[in-house]
Amino acid sequence: MTFPLADLRDIAAVLGDALRQALYREGHRVLSDHDLVAALKIVEEIGRWADAARLSVAGEVGRRSEPSAADVTLTAAFGCDSAIELLERATHVSNATARARLRTARAITTRPTLTGQDRPAPLDHARRELATGRLSLDAVTTIADALRPLQRRCTADDLASAEAELVQAAVGEAGTPPCSIYELRIMAQTWALFLDPDGTLPDEDSERMRTFRLGRERNSLFPVHGNVTADVAATLQRLLDASLNPRVQDRTPRFVDVKPPGAGGSAEDEHVHDPRTADQKRHDAFAGILAAAAASADSPTLGGAAPTLVVTVAADQLERADGVAFVDGPDGEVPVPATFARHIGCHGTIHRVTLGANGRIKALAVTDRVFSHWQRKAISARDGGCVIPGCRVRAAWCEIHHVVEHARGGPTQVDNGVMLCWHHHRTIETSGWEIRMLDGMPQVRPPTWVDARRPWRSANRVLHAELQRARSA
Repeated sequence: MTFPLADLRDIAAVLGDALRQALYREGHRVLSDHDLVAALKIVEEIGRWADAARLSVAGEVGRRSEPSAADVTLTAAFGCDSAIELLERATHVSNATARARLRTARAITTRPTLTGQDRPAPLDHARRELATGRLSLDAVTTIADALRPLQRRCTADDLASAEAELVQAAVGEAGTPPCSIYELRIMAQTWALFLDPDGTLPDEDSERMRTFRLGRERNSLFPVHGNVTADVAATLQRLLDASLNPRVQDRTPRFVDVKPPGAGGSAEDEHVHDPRTADQKRHDAFAGILAAAAASADSPTLGGAAPTLVVTVAADQLERADGVAFVDGPDGEVPVPATFARHIGCHGTIHRVTLGANGRIKALAVTDRVFSHWQRKAISARDGGCVIPGCRVRAAWCEIHHVVEHARGGPTQVDNGVMLCWHHHRTIETSGWEIRMLDGMPQVRPPTWVDARRPWRSANRVLHAELQRARSA
């Protein structure tokens, strides 16, 4: 039987032309609300047929690319290294899309036996429903990802029962509406735990694939790659959540500052917009976690001391706006702005080294500007966390900033130290925020883009201080 390839091209052309006329010539904006939702369902149904065809063809490509399929594999015949590369080049999809498509296609692809008959696909129920256009690609992927790890640990009958129930829930048979992908994922995980109670134990293959790698520097940034186990991911997520927990502005109390008559500025405790993206916030929170871990007494030591970031900067470069400093990177010294050196020096120990003309060390002076353990506890109790309004980073992830710089005579005392998160401490010189101490309490002045009047105002509120203030009012 000849495959109707020409008919398939005609169908694609007719369908494409019909979609262009229906949705692009006049536009979907002319549709009523009811018709728009109906069009959404129809287009999705068309997409399901297309997804079923994509998986079917990709599965056959993957099968013919296996070394046992023929003397010359499909990939070798087309000069490709793998089926993934063949899909990328033929369809112009990304590597991730091609990889995911082939992985899902393996679950619904039949294979011939030695006698020439077709052996059922690993997920044959899903394959049949996919061919009817009722089962979505997301549903097939969800079912396949949940049941694939069980193939070596459960019987075929048990897997078939689980698959049939999940497919039925996804397509909505027996008068019930189709479940959502989220509900399907929960059901699939429930089946996996029921059929394989030991599935929560560490999998040897997965454990071997755990990786964490720091890449090479690119434009002063270092890529991070790897795969972490579930417990490590959960721990990191909780730590990030602790620093990035959003402030629900509409449900929090709002306070006003008590100001003397004639004082300028807004009395309202305004909400300050944070211009950082979610990824940038996660990066800054991760930086704070690393700094806290390095300072912990439980951290491993290097050369008998806590793991310490060493920043090298010449004296004439330190105060320059365009000054350059250096840190030790994975591949040697990496140049960084002098502002980074000033940021590190604000809460670290400075070793002043005098070098001779030939590079010989002539003198070494050590200046310790680190706040003590007890000073940090006191400042944490007073500030509660980062003092910049709107920032919710807790004290445990904050650094202590000298309000009056140590280099300009500022003492390392509680009345000259405030809590700042990694992001605000690193940008305090350039962001426009200003901090001063008044009667031992920090006050903050916003940049002009936050408030053009730039009034001095109290720092972030601390619950126990606010309660004491309310009682004494």
